[in-house]
Amino acid sequence: MQAISALLGAYRAEVGLIILAIMFVEFVRERYSPTVISVLGACTYAALGLIDEKGLFSVFSNSAPLTIGAMFVLAGALIRTGTLNRVADFIMARAEKHPRLAIAEVMLGATAASAFLNNTPVVVVLIPIIFKLAQVTGVPVKKLMMPLSIVAVLGGCITLIGTSTNLIVAGIAAEQGMTPFGIFDIAPYGLAGMVVGLATLVSLSFLLPSDPPAISGEDGGNAQDYLTELVVPHDSDLIGREIGSLTVFGRSAVLIGLKRSGQILRGDLSGEELHRGDRLIVRADGTAIMTLREGRQFELGIAADSETSASEGTVIEAMIAPSHPSIGERLMDIPFLHALRVRIIGINRARHLPGPDLADARVRGADRLLIAGSDDAMRALRDNPNLMGVDISRTRAYRRNKAWIAIIAMAAVILLSALDIVSIGLGAFIAVGIILVTRCIDAEEAWSAIDGDVLVLIFAMLAVGLALEQAGSVALMVGWITPVMQAAPAWTLVFIVYFAALILSELLSNNAVAALMTPITIALADQLGADPRPLVIALMIGASACFATPIGYQTNALVYAAGDYRFADFVRIGVPLNLTVGLAVCSMLVLLG
Repeated sequence: MQAISALLGAYRAEVGLIILAIMFVEFVRERYSPTVISVLGACTYAALGLIDEKGLFSVFSNSAPLTIGAMFVLAGALIRTGTLNRVADFIMARAEKHPRLAIAEVMLGATAASAFLNNTPVVVVLIPIIFKLAQVTGVPVKKLMMPLSIVAVLGGCITLIGTSTNLIVAGIAAEQGMTPFGIFDIAPYGLAGMVVGLATLVSLSFLLPSDPPAISGEDGGNAQDYLTELVVPHDSDLIGREIGSLTVFGRSAVLIGLKRSGQILRGDLSGEELHRGDRLIVRADGTAIMTLREGRQFELGIAADSETSASEGTVIEAMIAPSHPSIGERLMDIPFLHALRVRIIGINRARHLPGPDLADARVRGADRLLIAGSDDAMRALRDNPNLMGVDISRTRAYRRNKAWIAIIAMAAVILLSALDIVSIGLGAFIAVGIILVTRCIDAEEAWSAIDGDVLVLIFAMLAVGLALEQAGSVALMVGWITPVMQAAPAWTLVFIVYFAALILSELLSNNAVAALMTPITIALADQLGADPRPLVIALMIGASACFATPIGYQTNALVYAAGDYRFADFVRIGVPLNLTVGLAVCSMLVLLG
């Protein structure tokens, strides 16, 4: 034991680098998630005494991960209040009138939104819109899906809150004594990269694949879309109004038919006037159905008697068991509908919607139902052996009347931090308090909006970075690099840091790379007598602007799956983009730095 202690005492720096090398190998092998590898690495440093207990727990005082968590919650509030959904609906309305122009608007809008919101939810919201745009314009979906990720990444490089990577680097830099970064301090360099990146993307668009995705049945609808029906009550003030004047329809609730006097009308129904008892056949996601339920303009779904209302009681989700005796029968004839006071307000089926309407949909195994009813009825459904996974629906209605609060809260964070009145972290935390107390989002939903995997990864890598400093590994690496760098012109430092971060981030987690490289970059700048600020900005953008692999950035992985791309598709477009964006950013840093 003494021999091991003596060995660690004599070769602390070298042992620290060996552990780091093993972590990098495991990152590349991907046998475990990056978060697991990072936690195990931090634990190894602690177990070997390469980081002391005080240092290990000091990483939890770093403001960057907590600020990122707060920004996740604010983005969740914009989703919960239907703000992003309304924006998406507006885009689709524009696409129907000016389809070609809508493509440019979507791409520029994604760029702008990603500068101030986490770009992952932005891309998630826009993926189904891209499918619709491809249908309307006739442009192959693969020529639009990858550019969506690219513009989202470019937008995230414009402001300090555009990506979690920027906040991590800024937080570590501030702890190392650098002047704190403002929200728009990196904007000139991010904008330079964005302009050149967009120009490169347009000029290389002929290299984007044009073959259709192999994913069948993908029409831009959500995999969680339900078939439902909106019944016009006999005393409704909507009677006599044209369907086209209704505001309930959009991207998340699409009218697909009108059932009147036993007949189903299809096609363009915008000019049809509503009659009492009309049943509007609608494809909608769960959130839209719950919003319609709370609106109470229509009665939802089907029931055995007209006295059972969907707006009363609770809503549960249930799956039809393969052994259900009603398999192949009409949904209207399912036994529990007649035995209990419930309404079926939606049915979901993998790959496609059932039909032709809710009542006549033929029941299949694994169909998912949304059912509204009293607590007694819900207990009876839980005891039904022919239903699986019966539980209270976690889907909630949009809180559209709170949208203005969420918008103002997010705008205030951006404005106050830009004016240097409060820091980004403090502003974000105050905004979180406001949206919670005004119930823009419930506490449970707010915490679920936080990507815990990202935060654990960041904390673990901060610990690894601090361990490398305490063990002397950072000083050792800087000592190796410094003689080589002293012979190179000063301006080449920016290029070296940028492309080193870029190459590593194409293979590993960009947040992990940022946490590791920041202290090394600052130490190298101090050793060479160079200004560390341009180098830190180069690291920020270089660790995020990764286009050459589908694992280089999270949004790349999203569109990789949605668009059914090949790995080579990213390489073909991404490598030129990496070069041109990197040259633009680094040149601007040299000129202005």
